[in-house]
Amino acid sequence: MRLSPFVILGLLLLPGLLPAQNSPVPDLPTDYLSPEFHAGRRAALRELMPRNSVVMVAAYPTRKFSNDVDYVYHPSPDLYYFTGYKEPNALLLLFKEPQVAPDGDTCTELFFVQERNVLAERWTGRRLGAEGVREQLKIAHAYNGKNFKDLKLDLKKFDQVLFDRLPLLPANSWTPADLANLISQFREKAGITDSNLEAEKKFNSNAYFQLTGQLREIKTEEEMVLLRKAIEISCNGQAEVMKAVRPDMSEREIQGLHEYVHKKYGAEHWGYPAIVGAGNNGCVLHYQDNNRLQAGNRLVLMDVGAEYHGYTADVTRTIPANGQFSPDQKAIYQLVYEAQEAAFKLCRAGATWGELDKAARDGIAAGLLKLGIIKQKSEVNNYFSHGLGHHIGLDVHDRSHSPQMKKGMVITIEPGIYIPENSPCDPRWWGIGIRIEDDILIREKDYELLSGNAPRTVTAIERMIAEKSILENYQLPPLQSGKKGF
Repeated sequence: MRLSPFVILGLLLLPGLLPAQNSPVPDLPTDYLSPEFHAGRRAALRELMPRNSVVMVAAYPTRKFSNDVDYVYHPSPDLYYFTGYKEPNALLLLFKEPQVAPDGDTCTELFFVQERNVLAERWTGRRLGAEGVREQLKIAHAYNGKNFKDLKLDLKKFDQVLFDRLPLLPANSWTPADLANLISQFREKAGITDSNLEAEKKFNSNAYFQLTGQLREIKTEEEMVLLRKAIEISCNGQAEVMKAVRPDMSEREIQGLHEYVHKKYGAEHWGYPAIVGAGNNGCVLHYQDNNRLQAGNRLVLMDVGAEYHGYTADVTRTIPANGQFSPDQKAIYQLVYEAQEAAFKLCRAGATWGELDKAARDGIAAGLLKLGIIKQKSEVNNYFSHGLGHHIGLDVHDRSHSPQMKKGMVITIEPGIYIPENSPCDPRWWGIGIRIEDDILIREKDYELLSGNAPRTVTAIERMIAEKSILENYQLPPLQSGKKGF
């Protein structure tokens, strides 16, 4: 059952009907980031901000899935990082110097959130409201979004107004405190117009990304607890699928097994759409159809990462669905594995992506030359056609700022070789697509392999596939509906 526009209108006219208390809901996970963590991140950002500046962090908009159905809401990683807030229709202001709050108190932050509405909450879930934000997230100067319009603070007085790119959203007269209206009101208060948004230096999205990237690229101990869990869940999914895989499995079934394991361990979401490509489909870098009906004797590239409490893993394994690498598959796999090992050896504080990429790419080029797949070293990019890795965290391609590796960064190392059908080489290699992707923590003089629980070597993968899986005997009866018409 879905809300009709008339019901929604009625809900919006009744914002005050809500229970008196706003206590936490029982029987929920207790290992979320603490209010002290988020307060610390706001304080760290304030330290980096230039004099007489304000930072605005907005919620993500909701997005339409179909007709009157929205996609499952995913909070803005930045707003979650700085507040712990996971709802739409909110706007945070952080000030370098203290300002006057609406209640006359001094403050260095103001947070405007969506108001509680008991009837709306029956349909779309519990809201914190301003009171809940103050009680549970410990943000003292939190207000309902409708109060932002009457805020007397002149944002034009600041030398710099730093914010992410503003989303283009249609105005909604039914909900005067939704994100579209909050953004519109912010633009007006800051003097932002379409003509001066790019020209005025005071409106600076580049500085916003630099400052937030400088913070987010280094993970704290609290963050590492969640990131390690997301990675361990993803590795367990990879290992369990290796044990369960069969040649008659479809790509979609393999994807489903991964995601079942993720959910079983409590992961709320996937960090990105699963890539499960058998054979030539594995040569499509961001393949998402996952609709081949049988893996057969092909390799299956499985790039699947769980998201746990906002933090996402990114782990890829490539396995033979029939349990054994063929000699040609093994030859290409070993090149990718050795390239990853070469990059690993350089991982430490002070290393650059260029150094790591060169070590991996040179190794792959030498191997492809030896196998006769390429005729000159420069052709390696035809078969290793993406970068070596990226940061992970609140985004699967997490924000960063520094050109060099630093202690506390978490990155992926993911070399690959992809030889699509009709490539200019011996057809024996066609349809082989292999990527090995692991998540590592950069330390002062070396690294920690965080995703080592998922087998990486040819021998370890074949040994794991030979094991019995708890999912192996999970069989469903065939569907009958496809045989019937009108």
